[in-house]
Amino acid sequence: MIKSGLLLLTGLFFISSSYAEKLVLTEVKAPEDIENIHIIKLASDANSTDFIIFVKKHVPLHKHVEHSETIYVLEGKALLQLGDESFEIVAGDYIRVPEGTPHGVKVLSPVPLKIISVQAPEFFGKDRVTVN
Repeated sequence: MIKSGLLLLTGLFFISSSYAEKLVLTEVKAPEDIENIHIIKLASDANSTDFIIFVKKHVPLHKHVEHSETIYVLEGKALLQLGDESFEIVAGDYIRVPEGTPHGVKVLSPVPLKIISVQAPEFFGKDRVTVN
């Protein structure tokens, strides 16, 4: 059994109880019938929650009052609004979203945007405030 978390180029090991599980990120695909957003929770504890998120069209501008978010882009291309700035993001990009910072995306690629999102502390889906 593996007792610690490891990040690999071809997959992700994450702690689940007292053992680690391996997830090959390239094998995780969006559903064929995705309409816009598809979320897969990978792991969660009191410190953080990890997700793979697929976005086909857009994520409306929003903020998290009590959470920071770390985003790592795995596939696709999008226009990210982060605070007052907008810029393109592509595979390999790392984005840190401090708590209270408005953010949203518009997908620019023919394939859905695929990201790893880490919310800290643990995220229950209730700390999402729409920003006009």
